[in-house]
Amino acid sequence: MQDIMPTWVGATAKQIARGVRRGDVSATQVLADHLDHVAKADADLAAFRAVRGGEAVTEAEKVDEQEDLANLPLAGVPVAVKENTAVAGMPTWNGSAAVRTPVAEADHEVVRRLRGAGAVILGVTRMPELGLWAVTDDDTAVTRNPWDLGRTPGGSSGGAAAAVAAGLVPIAHGNDGLGSIRIPAACCGLVGLKPGRGVVPCQLGAEDWFGLVEHGMLSTTVADAAVGFQVLAGRAQEKLVPPQRLRVGVSLRSPVRGVSPDAPNREAVAAAGRLLAGAGHDTVPADPVYPTALGLQGIATWFAAAAADVRAAGIDRGSLQPRSRRHVAFGDWAWRRGYVRDADRLAWRERSIGFFADHSVDLLLTPALATAPPPATSWSSRSWRANMLANIRYAPYAAPWNIAGLPALVVPVGRRPDGLPLAVQLVGPPGSELLLLGVAGQFEMAAPWPRHAPGYPRAGTGSPAGT
Repeated sequence: MQDIMPTWVGATAKQIARGVRRGDVSATQVLADHLDHVAKADADLAAFRAVRGGEAVTEAEKVDEQEDLANLPLAGVPVAVKENTAVAGMPTWNGSAAVRTPVAEADHEVVRRLRGAGAVILGVTRMPELGLWAVTDDDTAVTRNPWDLGRTPGGSSGGAAAAVAAGLVPIAHGNDGLGSIRIPAACCGLVGLKPGRGVVPCQLGAEDWFGLVEHGMLSTTVADAAVGFQVLAGRAQEKLVPPQRLRVGVSLRSPVRGVSPDAPNREAVAAAGRLLAGAGHDTVPADPVYPTALGLQGIATWFAAAAADVRAAGIDRGSLQPRSRRHVAFGDWAWRRGYVRDADRLAWRERSIGFFADHSVDLLLTPALATAPPPATSWSSRSWRANMLANIRYAPYAAPWNIAGLPALVVPVGRRPDGLPLAVQLVGPPGSELLLLGVAGQFEMAAPWPRHAPGYPRAGTGSPAGT
């Protein structure tokens, strides 16, 4: 019987970095394993916009040439970057050829921090045009969910989530303006953390979507999520500590009237409540009050952010997808009418922070999604109305916490009857990122989830990933 050659595909970021630091494997070999896997698997997924073959090999060689790897938490780890974030030597596509910008001369700050931690940038992942939608496709490809190729991996960090769920990379960068990390994480069975406002440098588009956008990472484990978060935040690596007894508010209430979670998502919240109780925490009903005006303000800001980005970049609006053109037109209208106001966002932030004190809770637990992910299809050629309805109906729970600027995390909890992953969302007050990760770690210990979609590589027999 022929021996199976070990591969580092399927290993966690922490396992890879430890192996490279202690000389068990070279960064060059780890990269070669992943490039080979991408070449075989991504044809079905369309997770990547572009793969940096030769350039990434050169980067991996530079990691191997370093004498001291001890202080590199991501030594030799292949990482993907979302295509709206500048990577030196590459264009920044922003979701379509119509909004692509020239080759970047310098890395975005978060990319610089990833490289500084020893990561190797394997490529850039796909997103919808301008990052506007919770589905990922354009006229060149439809990005698909590894758990079910007929379903979307979500958006706007859909390519990043598909890449991680299929083991194309162990972790991937994303950003989140109205749920664009947490929604794909929920669709693909991953851990996705949106840090609080100002914790990680944003510097995207015209005005960071009026302060709504944050950079973060998608991963298959809580430990990898913690490493990635601390690298992006420019912090020293700190071990997660299991939190002491917490009081967690539980709410099924939807921020969108007329939209409610289906039975599997309600059961996911119930299962999460049982996990919290098993970890020694208390759960109590606690519904945030989502004012009608909040939804209107959030939608107006969504519109206006797109319009501001288009104006700042000097984009020909006629070249945009029809859904994006209409979105931008509504953004111009909302801005002229004065519907986008800092005072409104500040008021909701103060009210959200007050929620934790008013209900005497440390965290809030909600569904991550309301329904199953929509079909993977050419949403970019469908009407603006069809896109809006699909987005709002399946993913209403994330956006309020961008407007508030509070940290929020999605963690897997079980599966739907059709086999797709289920997840819940945890929200905390400012500065609670490590607390959220600590609770997610308790979930992972009590009820481990499959790290990759069925049929895609996992650590196992003959693989150094288990070392």
